[in-house]
Amino acid sequence: MTVRRRAVFLGSGAFAVPVLDALAVAPEVTLVGVVTAPPRRAGRGHRQTESLVSVEAGRLGLRTLAPERLRTPESVAAVVALAPELLVLADYGQLVPPTLLDVPRHGALNLHPSLLPRHRGAAPIPAAILAGDIETGVTLMRMDAGLDSGPIVAQRRIPLNGRETAPQLEAALAVIAAELLATSLRGWLAGELPAQAQPAEGATLTRPLRREDGRLDPHLPGAELERRVRALQPWPGTFAETDAGRLIVWAAQPVPGPAAEPGAIVADGDSLALGVADGTLRLLKVQLAGGRRMSGAELRRGHPDLAGSRIHVSALG
Repeated sequence: MTVRRRAVFLGSGAFAVPVLDALAVAPEVTLVGVVTAPPRRAGRGHRQTESLVSVEAGRLGLRTLAPERLRTPESVAAVVALAPELLVLADYGQLVPPTLLDVPRHGALNLHPSLLPRHRGAAPIPAAILAGDIETGVTLMRMDAGLDSGPIVAQRRIPLNGRETAPQLEAALAVIAAELLATSLRGWLAGELPAQAQPAEGATLTRPLRREDGRLDPHLPGAELERRVRALQPWPGTFAETDAGRLIVWAAQPVPGPAAEPGAIVADGDSLALGVADGTLRLLKVQLAGGRRMSGAELRRGHPDLAGSRIHVSALG
C-alpha cells in the first residue's frame, strides 16, 4: 500500500495551474495546502483580483494561504503548521526562506520553465525567445538557498520554431511541467531519482521585466525587434508613441533590404512598416491604446497620415 505524503504547493501564475492540477490528483501525495500570491488590483477598474492559482485551488476545495510576504515568521509558521513532507513550487513569485526549505523530509521541488542553468531567475520564458534559442524546456530541481541553483532531478526539452509568443510557450511548458512532475514524484519520494548538481558552465540570469523594456527601439535590427514583440506579451508589450497615440505591436515581420530611416513610419503595400536598423519592420497586428487589435492595413486606413510620420521619443506613461 502506497503511503501518501503530505504536500504543500506554492504557485501563483498561469504556468503553475496545470502543475497544481497534476499534484492534486497524484496518488503519491495528499495535497494539504496551497500558498499563493495575495489578491492584487488589476484591469481597467483596478479591482481586487485573485491569483490564477487561488481561483483553481478554490475550485478544487483546497486550503489556501496568501501571505503578502512568505519570509515573515508568521507566514513560515502557517506553512509549517500544515506539516508538509514535500513542498512543490511553480511560478510562485517570492523567494522561499531557508527555514521553510528545511522543514519537509522530502525537500522542496521547483518546476522552472527553462533548461537550467540557462535562464535562471524571474523571466526565463521571455529570455528564451529574446535570445533566439532553438530549444527550451522544463527543469525539475531540488531547491536550495540560491536562485534556481539547486540540483537537477529531471528535465524535459522541446524545440522552438521561432514563431512562439510568450503566452503560447508558457502554456506549452506548463503542460510539460505537469507531466514531468507526475512522472517523477514516485521515484523522488522513493529515493530513486538522485539530484545532480547543475553544470558550472552555461548559467545565465534573467531579471524581472520592466515597463520600459517594451519601448520599441528602431535602431535595433528587425529580427531582434520581432523577437521582442513575441517575448514581451502580454506585458509590458512592445509599443511606440505615434501621432495617433501609443501603438502596441502584437505581431510583426522583419523585412531586410533598403533601410528606411530608423523610426520612420512608411507605407508597405496597403499596410505600414517601421524603419529599423537593417530594413523595415512590417506591422502585422497592432493596437492603439484603448482600442481594439487590428491589422496594419486597418491602421493605415483609419490613420492615413501615419505614413510619412515618425515615432516619438517620450517619457513612459
